[in-house]
Amino acid sequence: MKKILFIDRDGTIIKEDPNNYQIDSIEKLFFYPRVIFFLSRIYEELDYEFVMVTNQDGLGSVNFPENKFWPIHNHIINILKYENIIFSSIHIDKTYIKDNLSTRKPGISMLLSYLDKSIYNIKESFVIGDRLTDIMLAKNLGCKSIWIKGNNNFENFTEEEKKYFYELYKKKLYKTISLKTNKWKDIYEYLKNKNKKIEIYKRNTLETNITISLSLYGNGINNIHTGIGFFDHLIEQISIHSLMDINLYAYGDLHVDEHHTIEDVGIALGNIFRKSLGDKIGIERYGFFILPMDDSLSKVVLDLCGRDQFNWNANFYREKIGDIPTEMFYHFFKSFSSSAKCNLHIISTGNNEHHKIESIFKCFAKAIKMAIQKNHNYILSSKGLL
Repeated sequence: MKKILFIDRDGTIIKEDPNNYQIDSIEKLFFYPRVIFFLSRIYEELDYEFVMVTNQDGLGSVNFPENKFWPIHNHIINILKYENIIFSSIHIDKTYIKDNLSTRKPGISMLLSYLDKSIYNIKESFVIGDRLTDIMLAKNLGCKSIWIKGNNNFENFTEEEKKYFYELYKKKLYKTISLKTNKWKDIYEYLKNKNKKIEIYKRNTLETNITISLSLYGNGINNIHTGIGFFDHLIEQISIHSLMDINLYAYGDLHVDEHHTIEDVGIALGNIFRKSLGDKIGIERYGFFILPMDDSLSKVVLDLCGRDQFNWNANFYREKIGDIPTEMFYHFFKSFSSSAKCNLHIISTGNNEHHKIESIFKCFAKAIKMAIQKNHNYILSSKGLL
């Protein structure tokens, strides 16, 4: 189901004129600091539909003619559109507070279609705005709110209205507010962390017992325990350089050798990676990177196409690096490719074996980071399926 960001306009996307709340000329138009940058990132990276909801007091009246409003409003929308910030709908109420109509925020008459639970996930949606009416709107819709500025921004209200709204906030609204801030960066980071999808995968055999959790769009946080020190270090490189959060606990028959543990970790990591990708809507699909590490140079190219194909061109001349037999590097990546159902091509040259394999793992991580980025809202395939 779709999640929505109901976003206010004045005081949230653009600054309000402290002397006149009507933005009716280009001289009065100033965007809220960094709003375009972070709204664009939210739209591209996170799974929200954008809906604008704004009260425009007396729009169409003699004091606020529409021929002054629409050129500025359309200019705002076009600027946002050029930065890939698309509003699926825009709801504008033209009444005054005194009219007491349900179409005006915090009334929800204009927004009843979004309460269809078969289409929208209203509980995971947010109202973002700078006024208590935005907080009240969130409460009336049954979602949460993000309060820009985090203050009682209702200077144009009468004393009676201020008292009324203050009592509502004090008694009923505080639980609705998920974040108070005056920075769009905080909003982006809050929504990004809230939308972290964590998958868990377990693989238990007579040879290994593996539990792994993965968040594709994380911060590179990891906790790796396989019983093989250098292998832990290499998996950490995948996490750090892809920004995926990985927790991995593997208990294997190391008294036999390292083969089963390394192979099964590759299988488990590939499986949870494929599961985390889901329907692959929006991802770039292709990832490629070239990475130097002193004398070594590695190239990794991958395609998250749903078909496994693995090509390896890297020769090692030591039997082991750390605790890992060098023949197992090929086997690890082949196991990942088979389980993740991806094309994976790896090439590496160099003289120092440690540099060579570490550059491969870092380069692999960078290619993954590119391939999983979401920059559109469709599947990047002429077949419509990956």
